[in-house]
Amino acid sequence: MTLFIFLAVSAVVWIGVVVVLAVGMLRTKRAADRPLDLHQGFEDRAGRVVLWLGTATALIVLGLSFVSYAGQRTVFAKDEKALTLKVIGHQWWWEVRYEADSPHQSFVTANEIRIPTGRPVKVELESADVIHSFWVPSLTGKMDLVTGQKNELQFTAKNSGVYRGQCAEFCGLQHAHMAFAVIALPPDEFERWREHENQSANSPSDPLGKQGEALFRARGCALCHNISGTLAGGQLGPDLTHIASRTTIAAGTLPNTSATLGAWISDPQHIKPGNLMPRMPLQSGELIAIIHYLEQLK
Repeated sequence: MTLFIFLAVSAVVWIGVVVVLAVGMLRTKRAADRPLDLHQGFEDRAGRVVLWLGTATALIVLGLSFVSYAGQRTVFAKDEKALTLKVIGHQWWWEVRYEADSPHQSFVTANEIRIPTGRPVKVELESADVIHSFWVPSLTGKMDLVTGQKNELQFTAKNSGVYRGQCAEFCGLQHAHMAFAVIALPPDEFERWREHENQSANSPSDPLGKQGEALFRARGCALCHNISGTLAGGQLGPDLTHIASRTTIAAGTLPNTSATLGAWISDPQHIKPGNLMPRMPLQSGELIAIIHYLEQLK
């Protein structure tokens, strides 16, 4: 609403200026015999016009300032019943922590934020390295993530859907490939998702899945990635407990499919140069087993 008020007032002022300018340019006036003579009547009228226009300008500026202040109070209002989550920026991915009073209700995910519609969401922002910027154009404005400083913003998704987010502050080589998705769900569906995310990863029951889990630990993947309920407890990379339920991998760089997952594991530096995940020397059979295991983590 604030935006439309600003647009309407700006449009009226702009049209008025153009009309006055056009009248001044097109009007013809006979040259005065003595152009330096003072015409008191004209001076009085011009003074009144300047006075009224100056007063109108001051009132418009004050009015827009009030509208802006009221709009900012609405945007930055804090609701104590808001869903609170923490987002930590890394080069170049997003760590998302859903924290609750009870530890067993807290969990960590990455690069996707799921929220309920119609409920305010408070996002606490931190950075693990350089300055990043959290931006979801269809939901909220930009807010920086600064090392050693905690910032926060609040927004509400009125409609269900997927809203693309992006890092809006140049943060290094792969800044452009540091995206995320905000997925707004109906409240009951969100609660079911949250209950599922609180659960540990499923243990594979088939031979190929068990082989993939063993290889995940043996090849060093568990040193950087955490999978709840398993011996994998790394903290350097994204949490993979429910990776199969995410729509993308590598912070929105690729869709989450078997082919793209295999390409990413095989050579992440080719897809996203400069990221901290090294190229893993895997045989084709080992790669297939790890992919099969990760696809069961839903």
